[in-house]
Amino acid sequence: MHTLRFVITPIDFTKIVREAWADYDDSREISLVTDISAMVSTNHVYRIRFTDRSFVVAKLSYFGQYEHFVEDHRIINTLSNNLPAPFENFLARSLMKGETLYVYRHQDSRIDAWVVFYRPVKVRERLPRRLGDDQIDQMAVEFAGFHKACFQVRKTLPQSSKDTHTDINHLIALLDTPEGKFEYRGFEDEIRKHCDLFRENTARLSVANLPRIPVFVDWNIGNFSLTPTGRFFSRWDYDWFRMSSRMMDFYFIARVVSDRGDRTEFTYNVDILMEERFIRFLKKYHEIYPFNETELEALGEVYRFFLLNYVVKDGRYFFHEIFATKLMAEAFSDGLPSVARFDADVLKKAVFS
Repeated sequence: MHTLRFVITPIDFTKIVREAWADYDDSREISLVTDISAMVSTNHVYRIRFTDRSFVVAKLSYFGQYEHFVEDHRIINTLSNNLPAPFENFLARSLMKGETLYVYRHQDSRIDAWVVFYRPVKVRERLPRRLGDDQIDQMAVEFAGFHKACFQVRKTLPQSSKDTHTDINHLIALLDTPEGKFEYRGFEDEIRKHCDLFRENTARLSVANLPRIPVFVDWNIGNFSLTPTGRFFSRWDYDWFRMSSRMMDFYFIARVVSDRGDRTEFTYNVDILMEERFIRFLKKYHEIYPFNETELEALGEVYRFFLLNYVVKDGRYFFHEIFATKLMAEAFSDGLPSVARFDADVLKKAVFS
């Protein structure tokens, strides 16, 4: 009796990156392509070194929609060119070909993948894993200034075709697919309940009326660098970029300033949104770029959306399997039920008093 064996050949992402560069500019010869991807993510990032010893950075992605990938990078590139001082050089810029952003699309029977190239950015100081009080205040000043600058140029940016409800509707639609039935078995009703709560509560708060600005959502301290005086210097990770309310940035900001600090082993909990350290941040930020009550009330729904979209819906793309499985289990056992513990009155009393 013979046993059939199927050998699955890994996809050669480096080859796709080389194809992309040859299509972009075959006059510059590549000497080495190095994988510099983050080890906790499924995204692929490469350093392309040329024979003249110069280099560029390539990002390869294959989840979501190609049209959304191109749309987001067009918005980011326009934003990077239009931001006023002191943020005019903060964002890494993508390479253009002629008058348009260059994006390479590779399609075969196994994968639909897209590549964009970035100019290298200099990296200076990194935040420590746990911030001191002065550093929390400085971060509040920087974020308030950056959000004000993004608001200032919002009318100059290309239109975005998606919003939070687009993502929530996509998650609900996934529940009726074979993939969704396998991925979410046993939790379909829980997911539908929290999707309905998100839609009901954001409608009640009129969140759709809040200004939409560019937000990067993931402010992990490994995604940006600072000057020695704590000013924003460079930012290079755009995986969670979207056009939304500025409040979409604040869950990760709460993580950055939390008492727990940055950890290799991490979880996503609601309590950091009511920590004294985060309240300190909000008060300092409010001095420079004031909140309204709706924005602070919406933070609970920001957290709910974060879990539904970035952990439940897309976690398997953003994290390696061991992390994705753990985070999704925690979202159902503690994260989503804990949204009810969020108390906006604690924040409003502190910020508006």
